[in-house]
Amino acid sequence: MVSADIARGLMELEDPSAPHHDKAPAYKRLLDKIVSSPNSPDLTSNLEAFIDTILGDNLGIVAARPLLGIAVESIKTLPDLDSRITAGTTALHALESRIVSFEEQDAQLREMLADAYIQQEEYIEAAKVLQGIQLESSQRRVSDDHKVGTWIRICRLYLEEDDTTSAESYLNRAKNLRHKVSNPELVLGFQLSEARILDARRKFPEASQAYHSFSFSPVLEEEERTRALSSAITCAVLSPAGPSRSRALAKLYKDERAPQVPEFGILEKMFLDRLLSPEEVSRFSGSLSPHQLAQTSDGSTVLAKAVIEHNLLSVSKLYDNVGVDELANLLGLDADRAENYAARMLEQGRIAGSIDQIDRVIIFEGVEARGERFSADQRRSTAARELRVWDTRVQGVAEELERVASMIQLHRPNLASNHMVH
Repeated sequence: MVSADIARGLMELEDPSAPHHDKAPAYKRLLDKIVSSPNSPDLTSNLEAFIDTILGDNLGIVAARPLLGIAVESIKTLPDLDSRITAGTTALHALESRIVSFEEQDAQLREMLADAYIQQEEYIEAAKVLQGIQLESSQRRVSDDHKVGTWIRICRLYLEEDDTTSAESYLNRAKNLRHKVSNPELVLGFQLSEARILDARRKFPEASQAYHSFSFSPVLEEEERTRALSSAITCAVLSPAGPSRSRALAKLYKDERAPQVPEFGILEKMFLDRLLSPEEVSRFSGSLSPHQLAQTSDGSTVLAKAVIEHNLLSVSKLYDNVGVDELANLLGLDADRAENYAARMLEQGRIAGSIDQIDRVIIFEGVEARGERFSADQRRSTAARELRVWDTRVQGVAEELERVASMIQLHRPNLASNHMVH
């Protein structure tokens, strides 16, 4: 409820007979009186009544703008967040019909409200308030840096609530003006938002690359760079096994900062193509975000799928061939799922080889992947070449054995005669 002295002062200022040239200073003195009592229970109501009055017809736009700006600053100083939000929301509603004349003050109110909502961890409400700021206006000049900064802020607020669709829409707006931005902090904010969206959409190879580039920025604190490097390693680990991931793992493993982060252990094992144990995977999963533990179409988690594919790739480099049942045991799966994983990776060209379904054996070609996908013709050609190499080696062993037998007969005829098989 508006206090009696403030209500009386506002009525006096609204009196048409009051001298017009004295009104602006009188409003300023009344506002100073309102904010001089920050602990008053009537503070919010007094501010709301004051804003309603100065937006009336008693003052001109030129006189009302600075007073409204001072009122906004006064609302920012309210100690109670709920009171700040209530007063700010009321002021926004009062401005709705006259926003064209008070765009600057409307933007200040919205930014103040967004800060209050963020302190209450109401990120969606903060984003919605910021969306109402008029960035394309003929009434005021808005710099490209300010536009991009606002869009990136909205994007990051949506990311706090894992709303990647809304976040990406505002990132795309910022992308159109990115080349005009001169503020290095805005460029970093854009890069981080882009990496987080790629991460949230499970585009882990691209996210890893974005995080790794971000981790080299000299503008960031050492702790932030280390956190970005950890995120880059995590996304690389979660990427589908194959040549692309192998290159990413190699790049991260060679980063001299990598041994400093907790994820280095699993990075090292993956880079060296070692099999991962369930205990190691369990420890690593404790540091993952919910979206990184989400289930895929086959019912397994993103992490479980990445580990299975990695272990399968490791097996292909350890063995020339392996039985389906033995592979299932190594991967911790049933035989059908193990064969399905192998078939999919063979089909996608991430490993080279073939499956003998009659003998239930998976034959790996032993050819180092060069980054390209293997077509069916390429796989048949490679398999034929491997068979010819095998035949040549068998023939070489047989010829060497025959040569040794001939030498024994020549130099040790008695020994050869005693052991001759007839």
